[in-house]
Amino acid sequence: MNRRTVLRAGAGLLAGGAALALPPAPLAAAAADPTDGWTQKSFTYSWQKPWNLDLSDRHSSSGGVDRMWVYATDEPFEEGSSTDPRTEMRWKVDYSTGNHMWDADVYLPSGTDGASFVQILRSVHPSGTPATDIMLNVYDTGGGTVRRYDGTVLRTNAYDTWFNVKIAHQASSGTGTIKVYLDDSLTLTVADRGPATRYFKNGVYNHGSGRAEARFRNIRYWTK
Repeated sequence: MNRRTVLRAGAGLLAGGAALALPPAPLAAAAADPTDGWTQKSFTYSWQKPWNLDLSDRHSSSGGVDRMWVYATDEPFEEGSSTDPRTEMRWKVDYSTGNHMWDADVYLPSGTDGASFVQILRSVHPSGTPATDIMLNVYDTGGGTVRRYDGTVLRTNAYDTWFNVKIAHQASSGTGTIKVYLDDSLTLTVADRGPATRYFKNGVYNHGSGRAEARFRNIRYWTK
């Protein structure tokens, strides 16, 4: 069959002739949700805030949003403590092994600089080892830069917008693994600091100057 015949045959098919049915194009696989295989659990918490103030002086709750703020000149959470001022939820779910996930939508107002908004604190740990497994801090650069401590950049342009944060911790009797998801995308995988009893905290822990604030909604706890 010459080329002209082939073109005529093709034109006939386009005009309504029978044609072979082509299989549908394969669909792209949907990205797995970080909570797939996890179970949502209830949790309780206590408050840490400047010891000489009422909670209402540094916290408000409205429309499902918990808003927390603190000033660099505020007192620490305990009288005589040398720690920086804070307004934080201290989760009362202590653990040393297993899979545990902190999950919330976060809003960081512009100008908040050098403040931690979520952390895993090691309440019982071997002497000489760090007091935290991870801290996420925000700095007043790049439209709001979220970093692991003051190092690895996880996000820029974080100010004045809601975004979801998940921290999944696979804890063990040795060294475990921590994964950070931003808007359900895996952003960071790091080792923890070794065996300890620990818990989640979220709020605003001000290591900088001036006023620091963080807001949270849809706070959830997952295990598996």
